[in-house]
Amino acid sequence: MIPCRSPRAILALALPLALAACGLKPAPEVATPPPALPGSFFYAPESAESASLESLLPREDPAFAALAGTALENAPTLAEALARLDAARGRAARAGAERLPNVTADASIREQRINPAQFGEAGASGLIPRNLTQYGANVSASWDPDIFGQLRASERAAIARVDAASAEAAAVRNALLAEIAANVIDWRTLDARRAAIEADEAAAQRLAALAATREEAGLAPGFDRVRAEAQASASRSRLAALESEKVRIVGQLVSLTGVDAARVRAALALPEPSADLPQAPAALPSELLANRPDVLAAAAALAASDADLAAASRARFPRFTLSGVIGLLAFDPEDLFDSNSIVGNLTAGVAGPLLDFGRIEAEIDTAAAGKRAAFAAYRGAVFRALGEAETGYGLIAASTAEAAQAVEERDRLERAAQLADARYRAGLADFLTVLEARRAADASGERAAAAIGRARRARVLLWQALGGDPPSERQGGPTTE
Repeated sequence: MIPCRSPRAILALALPLALAACGLKPAPEVATPPPALPGSFFYAPESAESASLESLLPREDPAFAALAGTALENAPTLAEALARLDAARGRAARAGAERLPNVTADASIREQRINPAQFGEAGASGLIPRNLTQYGANVSASWDPDIFGQLRASERAAIARVDAASAEAAAVRNALLAEIAANVIDWRTLDARRAAIEADEAAAQRLAALAATREEAGLAPGFDRVRAEAQASASRSRLAALESEKVRIVGQLVSLTGVDAARVRAALALPEPSADLPQAPAALPSELLANRPDVLAAAAALAASDADLAAASRARFPRFTLSGVIGLLAFDPEDLFDSNSIVGNLTAGVAGPLLDFGRIEAEIDTAAAGKRAAFAAYRGAVFRALGEAETGYGLIAASTAEAAQAVEERDRLERAAQLADARYRAGLADFLTVLEARRAADASGERAAAAIGRARRARVLLWQALGGDPPSERQGGPTTE
């Protein structure tokens, strides 16, 4: 360390260090041009002014509202993401504190035994005690003025990682809500399929009863009754298969919400309100850059890598340190607070690379590679978001058309089955015609319920693809209005 009264000496040492820094390879330029996005989504609807992003989730469903609110409080995945955010904030606070002075205090008692003979005649005369006790207390302070900005760059990197962790937590929240919505929709779809199958079974039972009556009257063979009963048995088999799918849904919701199966089943037992399929909202590809949490996280990670590169490049330059100590030193406790016991020093130091044999250049190259990787990850997140949004729009258009056709098919086949039944009762059609018409109508009801469920699921996919809830709502629970 160099005393403050020698500024010329400091400059003399700093000059070769600065010249050595200039001789190192400069930090490479890593280009990060913004990705080129289309002006509109290819599969987006032509007009969707009245549609809203919030309406794509089943917010009116009390089961979704209950399970989503519980998940936002108890979900392990969200708690883990929020803990990582707190850790990033702590690292950012530490990086900011590195730019401030560091002040410490200490106190000590030191017992030392010496050989007076080493002091020659003074020791032999008894002027030097054999045992020496020192009492001391010090306050020390040191500060790096960060002239070349290495600490500032490190702080920027830490703050950018806080932004990345916050966006990642928002992405976890969106994924959580989307998974819950999808499972609730699947549960409601299973209920609709169950209702359709139960109606099919009831119709098959009526046919079996009619065939049995005609068999007893000698108007029809027993084979007609057996075929009708077989169709009713097939409906009961399909009903039993639905229960295994419900068990899977309950298990997934237990994992998502962090509550037991009984509470999940209680929430799913809440009645479902009737609701139409919402329209797809209008959006622009450029909005993904501001709304998608994963894109925001990738952008923040890119900013952090840029600051890391700046910090690595500034390690080439010397670092200045100012430090000082003021304290008390005495050999008797009674003299500790005497004015003569006050001691201290003030020091200015400079340190920097002179011959590091490529260490700093390697760090710079590593940071530059990290920035290139972060930019590639950012571009990947942008185009992944673009692809998912296009998929969401396309699936909504396709699944909505499929659901409409399936409902129309169901209604027509149900009407045909009713006409075939009426003709059979009037003796104008045989039992096989009635049975085939009923079998076609039965299958169409379940297909229509499944198609409507896929259309509702496609809307959840688009909600997540467009960024989910706006940032102002991501810290709170799900809205149900």
